[in-house]
Amino acid sequence: MSDLSRPTGPKIIAVANQKGGVGKTTTSINLAAALVENGNRVLLVDLDPQGNASTGLGIEAEDREYTTYELLLEDVNLNQVIQETSIKGLSIVPATVDLSSADMELISNEKRSYLLHDALRQTQMDAYGYDYILIDCPPSLNLLTVNAMIAAHSVLIPLQSEFFALEGLSQLMMTIREVRQTGNKDLRIEGVVLTMYDRRNNLSQQVEHDARSNLGDVVFKTVIPRNVRVSEAPSFAMPVLAYDSGSKGAQAYRDLAKELIANNRV
Repeated sequence: MSDLSRPTGPKIIAVANQKGGVGKTTTSINLAAALVENGNRVLLVDLDPQGNASTGLGIEAEDREYTTYELLLEDVNLNQVIQETSIKGLSIVPATVDLSSADMELISNEKRSYLLHDALRQTQMDAYGYDYILIDCPPSLNLLTVNAMIAAHSVLIPLQSEFFALEGLSQLMMTIREVRQTGNKDLRIEGVVLTMYDRRNNLSQQVEHDARSNLGDVVFKTVIPRNVRVSEAPSFAMPVLAYDSGSKGAQAYRDLAKELIANNRV
């Protein structure tokens, strides 16, 4: 049961961008791991039917009996859908391709936009002691993403350092504005993080300049470099912080976590 009056609870952040291949899942996994390194307890909610965050944290397909599909559409206990990962302090609600049909099923549900909100803000969540819940959104602005935004306190937007990167951002901002008007008036933008950044590339520098000129302080100071270790880590089912702790990619996600934590201090 959701308790809207609860003053406490974990900070819920939706990691969203309707454009695919911008580093949403990579950012979700590695930011979660970096937050854990800082002493936080973190839950990652895999809301992408591709289930890449689940695979990237070592949750095998046969071990995903209960997933975000059941969390949204069936009356299951949290202890059935929340799984521990190999990273101490990091848990996950995994996803499977079943989630791809959830959008159609949600349409007929009168509470269709609030199901994830009610699931993540129920009083039973307090027992887990999470400091942060990160939601890895699908690469579209569908009902699943709207559910994430209504459930969340804020939206973190990974932005790939490539041509046309800023063009799709206006549509995402419009969706955030609509969600504020219709379902979550307190939703804010946590920040935009530049991903796959190559300092030697003039285009990356131009995208950074344009992003900071247009968005100002909304853009995180930390940028995530294009780094082979970051790309390799998922195939070993671990965050880059565990796969190669000393890599530039791992350090960048540590810096991002520290910046996020600092921004949220009152």
